[in-house]
Amino acid sequence: MSRMISRRFFLGSAAALLATRGGAAETAAQAPEASLRPVLRGTDHYKQAIPSVAEILKGQNLTGKVSFAVADARTGLRLEEEGAQEGRPPASVAKALTALYALDALGPEHRFETRLLATGRIVDGEVQGDLVLVGGGDPTLDTDGLADLAEQLKTAGIHGVKGGLKVYQADFPVQAQIDPEQPDHVGYNPGVSALALNYNRVHFEWKRASSGYDVTMEGRSARHRPSVSMASMEVVDRRGPVYTYHDGGQREDWTVARTALGTGGARWLPVRKPGLYAADVFATLAGSQGIRLRDHEIVQTRPEGEVVATLQSDGLTSILRDMLKYSTNLTAEMVGLAATGKRIGKVESLRASAAEMNRWAIAELGLTAPKLVDHSGLGDDSLLSAADMTRALIAAQGAGLRPILKKVALRDAKGRPQPDHPIQIVAKTGTLNFVSGLAGYLTAEDGTDMVFAIFAADIEERNKIPREAREGPPGARAWNGRAKRVQYALLARWGALYGS
Repeated sequence: MSRMISRRFFLGSAAALLATRGGAAETAAQAPEASLRPVLRGTDHYKQAIPSVAEILKGQNLTGKVSFAVADARTGLRLEEEGAQEGRPPASVAKALTALYALDALGPEHRFETRLLATGRIVDGEVQGDLVLVGGGDPTLDTDGLADLAEQLKTAGIHGVKGGLKVYQADFPVQAQIDPEQPDHVGYNPGVSALALNYNRVHFEWKRASSGYDVTMEGRSARHRPSVSMASMEVVDRRGPVYTYHDGGQREDWTVARTALGTGGARWLPVRKPGLYAADVFATLAGSQGIRLRDHEIVQTRPEGEVVATLQSDGLTSILRDMLKYSTNLTAEMVGLAATGKRIGKVESLRASAAEMNRWAIAELGLTAPKLVDHSGLGDDSLLSAADMTRALIAAQGAGLRPILKKVALRDAKGRPQPDHPIQIVAKTGTLNFVSGLAGYLTAEDGTDMVFAIFAADIEERNKIPREAREGPPGARAWNGRAKRVQYALLARWGALYGS
């Protein structure tokens, strides 16, 4: 049983969720797909001006399908829904479910730890064996953190290593990318392992020079900018594609089209080999402390040895707050894998970990048919219904999610934010090309608390996009803008209609 979510509370809420406004009970299979908008009384004339759902959808001319559900957060009473039982791609809204999963399995104060081990005795400041960098699942580890570990070695009096630098990253499944259907060069789709550095991204910068372009590949952070040798970039003459990637075994080889560079710029590229990246950067940082490391090697079995330096992450709640705010895919995957590892041990893939989260959501939150294939919502095959998402939000009240969700300001008809609007919202957004989701908590002006989920998708248009064009296909930005305007209009409708 979950130690944060009361089973008894959930069962009571679930029963209320299935109750109609008139008090009759229905099974989930009999739940109506039509709007449950109440009949207006004579004193409700001012509500007659509130746009209907049909008017909202028609006004934005949004193609594809929209499903939603809104319910009273205290009683679970359904207020309005449409297509609420149909599974749709949740995009990054899935991260809210992942946050609950991690909080339940790991606890809000959990901290991830990255360690350095010495496999031999330390004699006169020299490690007689190997130095091992052990990944502990910290999704927030950056170059500054590795620099802190190198400084700890120096402070401990270690100035040499007889053996080599070994890297252990295999407490999580090691994958070259989160979703193989994404373009090679997008930074939000990096490799995954129990060791991540700079969200497994390398900083590529270019500047026009007299003889062409000066390019750098760096493990950049706030205080350090070490060059990276395991990732290379070559500027080539071609019209397209803009980027190509080649797995060079111990290297990651990139090319970029000269015509795309202009006078200068920079972007983050994904790292497919997290262990080699961390080893490369750490060796440079250790060298700056006078500690020469050689023979970098990835090992599949965790070595035994003396802990000579450690680095702890912030608490899980802080990590999740940033994950929900910035929607970092790698953080979601790593905390999801850590939660699964705590529950059942190591699994073979992200998909297997997501399957365990689906089972947990059914058992502990009362969801009926979650079909997530990862923890971030990046994969196309993930499906989640609006009804299930609202069930999760009701059942998980008090579990620590609501305080870390991002505030969402309603917008007017011209798209301008209204931060002082009396309707207050905290929610998780989700955006893919021709997919838009929003789910969270809404508080009306009179204090009425509601939970809601809105999922919109035009799968037909999404399926037309070639893999290499998924970073910014024609029409996607405009469609997503219309989807967001539908979301804001529905939220304004519910706040006015049910906030009394």
